[in-house]
Amino acid sequence: MTTEQSFDPARRHGLRAALMLGATLAVPAWAQPGAYPSKPIELVVPWQAGGGADVVGRSFGAAVAKFLPQPLVVVNRPGASGVLGLGDVVNAKPDGYKIVLSSTELTFLNHLGLAKFSYKDLRPIARLNADPAAVVVRADAPWTTLEQFLDAARKADANIRVGNAGHGSTWHMAAAALGEKTGAKFNHIPYPGGAPAVLALLGGHIEAVTVSTAEVSSYVAAGKLKALAVMADKRVADGFETIPTLKERNIDLSIGIWRGLSAPRNTPDEVMAVLKAATAKAVKEPVWIDALTKLHFSTDTYADDATLEAVMTRESAFFKELAGKLKLAG
Repeated sequence: MTTEQSFDPARRHGLRAALMLGATLAVPAWAQPGAYPSKPIELVVPWQAGGGADVVGRSFGAAVAKFLPQPLVVVNRPGASGVLGLGDVVNAKPDGYKIVLSSTELTFLNHLGLAKFSYKDLRPIARLNADPAAVVVRADAPWTTLEQFLDAARKADANIRVGNAGHGSTWHMAAAALGEKTGAKFNHIPYPGGAPAVLALLGGHIEAVTVSTAEVSSYVAAGKLKALAVMADKRVADGFETIPTLKERNIDLSIGIWRGLSAPRNTPDEVMAVLKAATAKAVKEPVWIDALTKLHFSTDTYADDATLEAVMTRESAFFKELAGKLKLAG
């Protein structure tokens, strides 16, 4: 009698069921029939193509590709300091197929009267990176220290033009906060983005910018611009090691920009779990780290959804108070 003939049918059925279950468990959850995502995911970037946010979004799409069965497709929807793109996702169907590259602006656009939604209308997936603002002037500017620059801006006839990425942008708020803290008076000049503001500074059309360290690092290194301070809790590497923080100059202020991923508020937990897990893996990929390094962006500031939620809560309260003091609401 063969072994097969002597095998109890009931036991054989049980073994077959166990093998089938094991095969099912060995397949990733997203590969199960009907599992999320079953079609491409749209990543809305609320800024123009070619800018820092756009590069971040596309680099992330390349990095996360190996961790999702469907591609992440970047769609640019610029306008109104991010309001158009963010609003598009706030109002999107909460099924995980449309997410947004969110940023610091999400925490204060409503306080400026520019948006009806707030950070609470989106659900954070993760923070991808964060970089501080820097106070930067031309290399031939008459100020060699932050104190000299601020003293000049406090004079009654001062017309210190500070460029930003548009009214209601993070860089506008950074300069406004610096003025509020120090009594300096700035003439805020809006540009389509941080890069155009930096070019205006290089051309002598304005006296300063408050933009990310990443946006000016190559010009600082080349000796065309000089940084007077960074708006960070600690000094910054990548060419800014000798630049003091505002706190070192007895100004209690830290402002920068973070970029992260968010989904519509009612996105299901199981969908969020897939997105969060894939994101946590993608930020360790060389293609992602290399892309940020080339842009001089930080590569060690990833944070999970709970941490980002706490950051947004704190920043929203700060910017609400600032907008009220400066009467910035539209």
